[in-house]
Amino acid sequence: MRIDIVSLFPEIVEGVLKASLLGRAVDEGLIEVAVVNPRDFAADRHRTVDDAPYGGGAGMVMQCGPIFDAVESLRGRNSCGRVVLMSPRGRRLDQELVKELAAAPDLVIICARYEGVDERVSEALVTEEISIGDYVLNGGELPALVMIEAIGRMIPGVVGKWESVDTDSFFHGLLGPPQYTRPTEFRGMKVPAPLMSGDHAAIGRWRRKEALRATRARRPDLLRNLTEEDLELLAETGNESPAPERENEP
Repeated sequence: MRIDIVSLFPEIVEGVLKASLLGRAVDEGLIEVAVVNPRDFAADRHRTVDDAPYGGGAGMVMQCGPIFDAVESLRGRNSCGRVVLMSPRGRRLDQELVKELAAAPDLVIICARYEGVDERVSEALVTEEISIGDYVLNGGELPALVMIEAIGRMIPGVVGKWESVDTDSFFHGLLGPPQYTRPTEFRGMKVPAPLMSGDHAAIGRWRRKEALRATRARRPDLLRNLTEEDLELLAETGNESPAPERENEP
């Protein structure tokens, strides 16, 4: 998959693209990511990319010309079929949208700055606007990186074991179950017995039940299209405590 980022501040994204699993995925060619700077397409010697808004108001607005030219320069390397503007008014990013984006062969992401971009960018260039939440940041670079990292997890080979992705929160519509590691007991708190049993069926059932329990407690809006077995597991949680097992205290 190829992802091109249109940003006035390439240094913000380039460091992250070299780190951790995402950096390894880029090095191994599983994802190709490049950054193009609209300033390189400015029409004047000062490399101007913004101007005061028509009608007045605070702040500056990114001009449409350099953005159009930056995106159009990518043709030949990127189909530019899917051009995303990171915007607080866009569709909320969720796991279903992440899966959809990961299935695309390539993607262009425009990172706005200042008071935003000239509306003609949205009207004639952008195919969709995406938001990572109901708040405003200084620019679209960090939201773009959040989206790229989420997309990267969907590409086979980026995460060492696909099972790690398959059990992520939201991947199958629920929050993930609790996770434990050594030691088996810490300050009187024990790892739940099913996880220590070696019985894969029992472990799978426990994890599904705990995922349902966590989702009901924290994100009940996600409890949709449950199977009869899921409903039975949820009913069982009514009389059980989700807390780790503890030794009886004197």
